[in-house]
Amino acid sequence: MNATPEPQSANEGSAPRSPLLLAIGERTRSLRARRGLTRRALAEAADVSERHIANLEHGTGNASILVLQQIANALQCALTELLGDVTTSSPEWLLIRELLENRSEADLRRVRIAVGQLLGTDPADPLRSRRIALVGLRGAGKSTLGRMLAEALDMPFVELNVEIERVAGCSVQEIHGLYGTNAYRRYERRALEETIQLYGEAVIATPGGIVSDPATFNELLTHCTTVWLQAAPEEHMARVVAQGDTRPMADSREAMEDLKRILEGRAAFYSKADTIVDTSDKPLAEAFAALREAVVAATSAQQALIGQ
Repeated sequence: MNATPEPQSANEGSAPRSPLLLAIGERTRSLRARRGLTRRALAEAADVSERHIANLEHGTGNASILVLQQIANALQCALTELLGDVTTSSPEWLLIRELLENRSEADLRRVRIAVGQLLGTDPADPLRSRRIALVGLRGAGKSTLGRMLAEALDMPFVELNVEIERVAGCSVQEIHGLYGTNAYRRYERRALEETIQLYGEAVIATPGGIVSDPATFNELLTHCTTVWLQAAPEEHMARVVAQGDTRPMADSREAMEDLKRILEGRAAFYSKADTIVDTSDKPLAEAFAALREAVVAATSAQQALIGQ
């Protein structure tokens, strides 16, 4: 992928860029990274020019959004309320949003779990401690360490990508090429649901982008004890290259920068895992020992909660 030159607005240098447009640009970059898309891939999926995406991310996108901001300010409401997102669709939504505004991540997590249990969408799963799901970027060691953990715990090992291909009847690459990312996410959700139904206990290696769909990730958090296998970007890259595969950064001259952005975009979601194991600079045996210790501690805590 050819590097895109830094875009410049017509009046750059004569006037500061809008903080609002800069924020929208940063949000766009963050969402793109979380989904593991290059700028070119996003442009193709959105059917707009790569230059337009570059301008948007650089904070020099369509300035008409500023007019909406002025109207929102005049109405003393948030821009999202003017645009009509789901949290503004009823008085109850507005009241709930007000209650949650400015709460800490820990508070929001407790609310999410409590709401799920209240509505029956997040019931306590007695088998949760017997399903171990490994999350993280490609190259973190999910397959290698997952197989070792499954053998040590005498559990089945499930590679979710293999289950996705079984459900779809074709390879992951063919799913993306023939049907697109949205179809892949649907197959991913179905494969996870079937895996949870079929296995009362298992070690599951998940695709790196499973955090991209909140519904699928919620399903994973509900029914599995999750472990984020964390590593430095350089180690992720080295391990992926050693496997002979540079996805999702193929043909990019800025592969490392892309990988860092993907990791940055997904880290907040990976951190929702029950426990984190850093595999950076660790020999395989040491990384496995750390993983097994963390899993024993996390599952013991889950079983203690069930016994209360």
